[in-house]
Amino acid sequence: MTNQIPEITLNDGMHIPAVGFGTYKLWGTDGASAVATAIDNGYRLIDTAYNYENEGTVGTALQRTSVPRTELRIASKLPGRYHTYDKAVKAIQESLYRANLDYYDLYLIHWPNPIQDHYVEAWQALIDAKKWGLIRSIGVSNFLPEHMERLEKETGVLPSINQVELHPFFNQKEQREWHDEHGVATESWSPLARTNDILTNETIKRVADKHGKTASQVILRWHYQLGSVAIPKSASPKRQLENLSIFDFKLDNDDMTTLNKLTRPDGRMKDQDPAVYEEF
Repeated sequence: MTNQIPEITLNDGMHIPAVGFGTYKLWGTDGASAVATAIDNGYRLIDTAYNYENEGTVGTALQRTSVPRTELRIASKLPGRYHTYDKAVKAIQESLYRANLDYYDLYLIHWPNPIQDHYVEAWQALIDAKKWGLIRSIGVSNFLPEHMERLEKETGVLPSINQVELHPFFNQKEQREWHDEHGVATESWSPLARTNDILTNETIKRVADKHGKTASQVILRWHYQLGSVAIPKSASPKRQLENLSIFDFKLDNDDMTTLNKLTRPDGRMKDQDPAVYEEF
């Protein structure tokens, strides 16, 4: 399959695809096969994390595909227990060893862990790792505007991207607006909300029927038109291709308004509020 995914440009000049592939809970032999198939099916942005315990799985998948490394964007994330500077540097190195990579295209701080309050140290480690050539672009995940404002104030560097929980039941309008105003790209984790409830939602099904598409395709198209990089996960080759087939139709303004109205104040799936949540 020829890769036809549009690209976006991050604030540091790096280009990434507008749709990527999530790997949470894809590990071992089956996981490596699923990731390699996703790459062969056209995905070029692959998202993993230290705490997913599958960086090695992703690295193995890269060895199984003929797609050149330079065409791929491989992302991983720093866990909360390694936020102090020295530990962060070693964890970044360990992430590379696990995946058998010389560099990550994108590396994020997974959660701010504000009670620990070491995320600025962790950010400085990412800044330095980028200078050393271990990372091409540095970002964050689950950071609130006040966390990113502090990063810029204390280091002079804003993240290139912020990966946040974002789906029709929790559309993060205010957060996205802050990102747009400050040149930080938005990335959506769990774009399909990890639940069948969203795929069987009657409102979404009506929009899908209107366009002759599946609920998943409509939701991923909604992400794309919001300007957010979605990273859906699937081990099924058929579903992988389906999730990429979103660039041959467009949601109109009424569709977008209808989908945006599905958001809920308590829409977080696991009540993981970055203001208080602590990741291990």
